[in-house]
Amino acid sequence: MARNKKKKAVSKKEAEERARKNLRRMIIVASCVVAAIILVLVIVIISDAVQSSSKKSENEASYTQTSTTSTAESSDGSNAEPTGYIPPLLDEDKVYYADIDIKDKGTITVELDQHTAPITAANFVELASKKFYDGLTFHRIMKDFMMQGGDPLGNGNGGSSNNIFGEFTNNGYENNISHKRGTLSMARGNDKNSASSQFFIVHKDYPSLDGNYAAFGHVTKGIEIVDEICEEAKPTDNNGTIPKDEQPIINSIVIRIEDKQENSENQ
Repeated sequence: MARNKKKKAVSKKEAEERARKNLRRMIIVASCVVAAIILVLVIVIISDAVQSSSKKSENEASYTQTSTTSTAESSDGSNAEPTGYIPPLLDEDKVYYADIDIKDKGTITVELDQHTAPITAANFVELASKKFYDGLTFHRIMKDFMMQGGDPLGNGNGGSSNNIFGEFTNNGYENNISHKRGTLSMARGNDKNSASSQFFIVHKDYPSLDGNYAAFGHVTKGIEIVDEICEEAKPTDNNGTIPKDEQPIINSIVIRIEDKQENSENQ
């Protein structure tokens, strides 16, 4: 009887030991699961942060592309050589204006700066003179940021048949035009030399674009139209996408040319 009792006590001890081992295993498994969940959450947070940063970059310019008389130099001290299409350059002794007539809104007049961004300004004038922009739209509009247009597809993926050199500092050419309210600039893709026909007008100061996009003019009349369009826009996403039937239509872009002296007297 005593022997049987002792045997029973030993079995109980073994059972308790097994229970402790199982508990330890469960704790280890639970710790691993918690660690895995934390790792997944960290990955998700980092991924969201990267996507947010990427989206901001896009906003700043998928409009959010960009030789010249500029004296900018490349990193090795030599002048950067332009690549891509080079249109006939504009007369440096003339002042070029673009009257952008927008259906049911009015006309925005911009003065082009062919001295700072000669290729960009010449490309814009050439396209406008060929009536390329007539009937196109502003497909991307973001309040306090900009309004972007000039895409024949109306969705941000189109352009003319040519790509031009990006005349901005981070591409080897000095361009000191800041992206302030009313600045006219070129949209582009990831390739620094992918600008074609899409342009944008800055609604509010956006200096983070400086050095990365080829600004080439500024609004002289009609900034209130820029305000109206940007403030009334109802984009369908955070990228400023405007539904096709709500995109402001460009009736025409007419180029006017004046002598510098005449322009000075008018002012």
